[in-house]
Amino acid sequence: MKLITRLIDGVTVVHINGRIELGEGSAAVRDLTRELLAKDRNKILFDLADVDYIDSSGLGSLVNALTSVRKEGGDLKLVNLTSRVNDLLQMTRLYTVFDVSDDETLAIKSFGQSPAGSGS
Repeated sequence: MKLITRLIDGVTVVHINGRIELGEGSAAVRDLTRELLAKDRNKILFDLADVDYIDSSGLGSLVNALTSVRKEGGDLKLVNLTSRVNDLLQMTRLYTVFDVSDDETLAIKSFGQSPAGSGS
């Protein structure tokens, strides 16, 4: 698995390439989230366009990352889900937990809005 980070308008965009699964994949997500929070970078956008598989451990690492970021007063959002990952989030009902977008630019702009305005 490969993680590439970019900083755009105060938002850390993390392009994830590979599988988020038990072992290296879920550990990499957890470790990167900790590193970013240690640098006070608490606006994080995970780009999942090149993630073709997530297992239960991988889902757990995404939920843990979201929880950790929110505890630090930030937010973590997802963008560019593959149909397989989208289906998995729908099936596990995690789609309602994460703020999900198909457009990176709009997702980055949404960090500037109040979190209270993003839920329905």
